[in-house]
Amino acid sequence: MRVLGISGSLRDASYNTQLLRAAGRLFPSDVEFAVWDRLKAVPPYDEDDDRNPAPEGAQRFRDAVAGADAVLFATPEYNSSVPGQLKNAIDWASRPLATNALRNKPVAVIGASTGMFGAVWAQAELRKVLAATGARVVEGEVAVGHAQTRFDEEGNLTDENLVEQLDEVVRTLIAETAPVQVAA
Repeated sequence: MRVLGISGSLRDASYNTQLLRAAGRLFPSDVEFAVWDRLKAVPPYDEDDDRNPAPEGAQRFRDAVAGADAVLFATPEYNSSVPGQLKNAIDWASRPLATNALRNKPVAVIGASTGMFGAVWAQAELRKVLAATGARVVEGEVAVGHAQTRFDEEGNLTDENLVEQLDEVVRTLIAETAPVQVAA
Protein backbone atom coordinates (compact mmCIF):
# COMPACT_ATOMS: atom_id res chain seq x y z
CA MET A 1 0.00 0.00 0.00
CA ARG A 2 1.29 3.44 -0.96
CA VAL A 3 0.13 6.55 0.90
CA LEU A 4 1.09 10.00 -0.33
CA GLY A 5 1.39 12.88 2.12
CA ILE A 6 0.72 16.37 0.77
CA SER A 7 1.41 19.47 2.83
CA GLY A 8 -0.44 22.62 1.90
CA SER A 9 2.41 24.74 3.21
CA LEU A 10 5.36 25.78 1.10
CA ARG A 11 7.56 26.80 4.07
CA ASP A 12 10.74 24.81 4.67
CA ALA A 13 10.01 24.58 8.41
CA SER A 14 6.29 23.91 7.91
CA TYR A 15 4.36 22.58 10.89
CA ASN A 16 2.07 20.75 8.47
CA THR A 17 5.01 18.98 6.88
CA GLN A 18 6.19 18.07 10.40
CA LEU A 19 2.69 16.77 11.12
CA LEU A 20 2.84 14.57 8.00
CA ARG A 21 6.23 13.21 9.04
CA ALA A 22 4.81 12.45 12.50
CA ALA A 23 1.96 10.60 10.79
CA GLY A 24 4.45 8.72 8.62
CA ARG A 25 6.03 7.25 11.74
CA LEU A 26 2.64 5.79 12.72
CA PHE A 27 2.07 3.79 9.53
CA PRO A 28 2.83 0.07 9.74
CA SER A 29 6.06 -1.08 8.08
CA ASP A 30 4.17 -2.65 5.17
CA VAL A 31 2.78 0.76 4.15
CA GLU A 32 4.99 2.93 1.96
CA PHE A 33 4.51 6.56 3.03
CA ALA A 34 6.09 9.48 1.18
CA VAL A 35 5.68 13.23 1.53
CA TRP A 36 5.32 15.02 -1.82
CA ASP A 37 7.34 18.23 -1.69
CA ARG A 38 6.89 19.81 -5.12
CA LEU A 39 3.68 21.77 -4.58
CA LYS A 40 5.45 25.01 -5.48
CA ALA A 41 6.16 23.66 -9.00
CA VAL A 42 2.48 23.23 -9.89
CA PRO A 43 1.55 26.13 -12.20
CA PRO A 44 -1.67 28.11 -11.82
CA TYR A 45 -4.59 26.17 -13.25
CA ASP A 46 -5.66 27.41 -16.68
CA GLU A 47 -8.01 25.30 -18.74
CA ASP A 48 -6.19 26.49 -21.88
CA ASP A 49 -3.04 24.77 -20.57
CA ASP A 50 -4.87 21.58 -19.56
CA ARG A 51 -3.81 19.42 -22.48
CA ASN A 52 -2.18 16.04 -22.83
CA PRO A 53 0.41 16.24 -21.52
CA ALA A 54 -0.33 18.84 -18.88
CA PRO A 55 2.44 21.26 -17.85
CA GLU A 56 5.27 19.38 -16.14
CA GLY A 57 4.55 20.40 -12.53
CA ALA A 58 0.85 19.68 -12.89
CA GLN A 59 1.49 16.33 -14.57
CA ARG A 60 3.91 15.29 -11.83
CA PHE A 61 1.29 16.12 -9.22
CA ARG A 62 -1.40 14.18 -11.07
CA ASP A 63 0.95 11.22 -11.47
CA ALA A 64 1.93 11.25 -7.79
CA VAL A 65 -1.71 11.26 -6.70
CA ALA A 66 -2.67 8.61 -9.28
CA GLY A 67 0.21 6.38 -8.14
CA ALA A 68 -0.89 6.42 -4.51
CA ASP A 69 -3.49 4.14 -3.00
CA ALA A 70 -4.50 6.89 -0.54
CA VAL A 71 -3.59 10.49 0.22
CA LEU A 72 -3.10 12.24 3.56
CA PHE A 73 -3.39 16.03 3.30
CA ALA A 74 -2.10 18.41 5.97
CA THR A 75 -3.29 21.98 5.60
CA PRO A 76 -2.49 25.24 7.28
CA GLU A 77 -5.18 27.91 7.40
CA TYR A 78 -4.77 31.10 5.40
CA ASN A 79 -7.51 33.69 5.84
CA SER A 80 -9.84 31.06 7.29
CA SER A 81 -9.47 28.74 4.31
CA VAL A 82 -7.23 26.45 2.26
CA PRO A 83 -3.94 27.86 0.95
CA GLY A 84 -4.23 28.86 -2.70
CA GLN A 85 -1.37 26.68 -3.91
CA LEU A 86 -2.95 23.55 -2.40
CA LYS A 87 -6.37 24.34 -3.87
CA ASN A 88 -4.70 25.03 -7.23
CA ALA A 89 -2.96 21.63 -7.23
CA ILE A 90 -6.23 19.90 -6.40
CA ASP A 91 -7.85 21.75 -9.30
CA TRP A 92 -5.22 20.20 -11.61
CA ALA A 93 -5.69 16.73 -10.11
CA SER A 94 -9.48 16.95 -10.38
CA ARG A 95 -9.62 17.01 -14.17
CA PRO A 96 -11.16 15.44 -16.07
CA LEU A 97 -13.80 14.98 -13.38
CA ALA A 98 -15.01 11.52 -14.41
CA THR A 99 -11.54 9.94 -14.47
CA ASN A 100 -9.43 12.24 -12.30
CA ALA A 101 -6.58 11.04 -10.07
CA LEU A 102 -8.61 11.65 -6.89
CA ARG A 103 -11.80 9.88 -8.03
CA ASN A 104 -12.77 7.21 -5.47
CA LYS A 105 -9.37 7.54 -3.77
CA PRO A 106 -9.40 7.40 0.04
CA VAL A 107 -8.13 10.70 1.46
CA ALA A 108 -7.81 12.13 4.95
CA VAL A 109 -7.30 15.71 6.11
CA ILE A 110 -5.36 16.96 9.12
CA GLY A 111 -3.95 20.38 9.91
CA ALA A 112 -1.79 22.60 12.04
CA SER A 113 -1.64 26.32 12.63
CA THR A 114 -0.02 28.74 15.02
CA GLY A 115 -3.49 29.93 16.06
CA MET A 116 -5.50 28.19 18.72
CA PHE A 117 -7.91 26.28 16.46
CA GLY A 118 -5.49 24.16 14.41
CA ALA A 119 -6.80 25.03 10.95
CA VAL A 120 -10.27 23.56 11.53
CA TRP A 121 -11.93 25.85 8.99
CA ALA A 122 -9.33 25.06 6.34
CA GLN A 123 -9.73 21.35 7.07
CA ALA A 124 -13.51 21.61 6.60
CA GLU A 125 -13.05 23.53 3.34
CA LEU A 126 -10.51 21.02 2.07
CA ARG A 127 -12.80 18.09 2.86
CA LYS A 128 -15.56 19.82 0.87
CA VAL A 129 -13.26 20.43 -2.11
CA LEU A 130 -11.95 16.85 -2.06
CA ALA A 131 -15.49 15.43 -1.88
CA ALA A 132 -16.40 17.54 -4.92
CA THR A 133 -13.56 15.91 -6.88
CA GLY A 134 -15.01 12.47 -6.15
CA ALA A 135 -12.43 11.51 -3.53
CA ARG A 136 -13.56 9.30 -0.63
CA VAL A 137 -12.95 11.56 2.36
CA VAL A 138 -12.49 9.48 5.51
CA GLU A 139 -13.70 10.49 8.95
CA GLY A 140 -11.32 11.90 11.51
CA GLU A 141 -9.66 15.17 12.33
CA VAL A 142 -6.44 16.33 13.88
CA ALA A 143 -6.34 20.03 14.69
CA VAL A 144 -2.92 21.07 15.99
CA GLY A 145 -3.36 24.54 17.45
CA HIS A 146 -0.38 26.57 18.67
CA ALA A 147 1.73 24.32 16.46
CA GLN A 148 4.94 26.14 17.36
CA THR A 149 4.64 24.58 20.85
CA ARG A 150 3.54 21.08 19.82
CA PHE A 151 6.70 19.59 18.27
CA ASP A 152 10.07 18.79 19.79
CA GLU A 153 13.42 19.40 18.06
CA GLU A 154 13.14 16.09 16.14
CA GLY A 155 9.67 16.94 14.82
CA ASN A 156 7.78 14.61 17.15
CA LEU A 157 4.38 15.66 18.43
CA THR A 158 4.66 16.27 22.17
CA ASP A 159 0.94 16.10 22.98
CA GLU A 160 -0.17 12.48 23.53
CA ASN A 161 -3.81 13.33 22.79
CA LEU A 162 -2.79 14.65 19.37
CA VAL A 163 -0.65 11.56 18.75
CA GLU A 164 -3.68 9.37 19.54
CA GLN A 165 -5.89 11.41 17.20
CA LEU A 166 -3.27 11.20 14.45
CA ASP A 167 -2.94 7.46 14.94
CA GLU A 168 -6.72 7.08 14.65
CA VAL A 169 -6.75 9.00 11.35
CA VAL A 170 -3.87 6.86 10.04
CA ARG A 171 -5.67 3.63 11.01
CA THR A 172 -8.94 4.83 9.49
CA LEU A 173 -7.22 5.75 6.22
CA ILE A 174 -5.56 2.32 6.05
CA ALA A 175 -8.87 0.57 6.77
CA GLU A 176 -10.61 2.56 4.02
CA THR A 177 -7.81 1.86 1.56
CA ALA A 178 -7.55 -1.92 2.04
CA PRO A 179 -10.99 -2.70 0.52
CA VAL A 180 -10.14 -0.59 -2.54
CA GLN A 181 -6.90 -2.55 -3.05
CA VAL A 182 -8.68 -5.90 -2.76
CA ALA A 183 -11.33 -4.82 -5.29
CA ALA A 184 -8.72 -3.59 -7.77
